[in-house]
Amino acid sequence: MFSLIRDFLKVASAASVVALTVTTPISANEMIQNLGPVPAHEPILMTVGNKHVIAFFVPGDGQCNVQTVIWSAVEAESARVQISLSPGQTAAIDSSPTESVTLRCGDNAETLAGQYLPHKK
Repeated sequence: MFSLIRDFLKVASAASVVALTVTTPISANEMIQNLGPVPAHEPILMTVGNKHVIAFFVPGDGQCNVQTVIWSAVEAESARVQISLSPGQTAAIDSSPTESVTLRCGDNAETLAGQYLPHKK
């Protein structure tokens, strides 16, 4: 009985996360922007140029263990990046020829924040 309730709560929780983070985009290639900061297991969502970025982290050993996927809205290409960041540490990932995605692990590895930055000329 308890496992049935627990399974129902998992499904209800997942459905509520999807309902809160997904809205109808203006076009099929547009994506919601959520630069955070977000807690563990919640997504950072960005569009940089014609690239889409989704990143989340799992805390472990006092670090943010980050999983990132970058894919093109135009070309059939994608990349997956895994990094571990210490609290306060940032990592920059070039997502286009002119811009980078920067991810920052929050204090005590409790949050992850995203930012996009143009390359300096």
